[in-house]
Amino acid sequence: MTVTDISEISKTKVKVCIDYETYFALYKSEIKKYAVNENEEISQGTYDILINDVLLKRAKIRCMNLLKSRDYTKYQLEIKLKQGMYPQEVIDAAVAYVASYGYIDDVKYAGVYLKYASQTKSRKQIENDLQRKGVPKDKIEKAFVLCMEEDSLDNEQERIIKILEKKGFDRQNATFEERRKMVGFLYRKGFELDDIYDVMGQNDK
Repeated sequence: MTVTDISEISKTKVKVCIDYETYFALYKSEIKKYAVNENEEISQGTYDILINDVLLKRAKIRCMNLLKSRDYTKYQLEIKLKQGMYPQEVIDAAVAYVASYGYIDDVKYAGVYLKYASQTKSRKQIENDLQRKGVPKDKIEKAFVLCMEEDSLDNEQERIIKILEKKGFDRQNATFEERRKMVGFLYRKGFELDDIYDVMGQNDK
């Protein structure tokens, strides 16, 4: 293995590239300590120490510190570590480490989000939100099933009713124009028209 590039990131850190492919960030003090020099060979032993001792330890701590402030999905943690210039093998190992202790659980994450978002969002909108957060479809579906088994997830029409109540919308006395605008608003949120019309009244069709 050859160190093909060392470039400065900050006053204290540099980016190291191995064989034009693998790259990671090290402190300048670590560059000196492990004698990592540009255009020179790096032994397998030194490389293993940097990956398994230096970077993996740092990545685990980074994950733990992130999870202290809020929950993350597996995907979100991976993105954070990529931004920190950790190589993929370190990212995989660090995420697997925190997952083994139950610190990340995409089904649990999705379930918590479902219970919160189901008050104001349609199932389709919730699914889209979770997919953007990197939660796989099968885990989203599992979270829906678990929430329904716990009777903690309202159906679509109940969610529509709660949104109308929250907005102070009077279904009985609203004008045609007000009702038309509300139907459009709910449809854009991802609710099915049949559910909207059932709640709003058949005369809206």
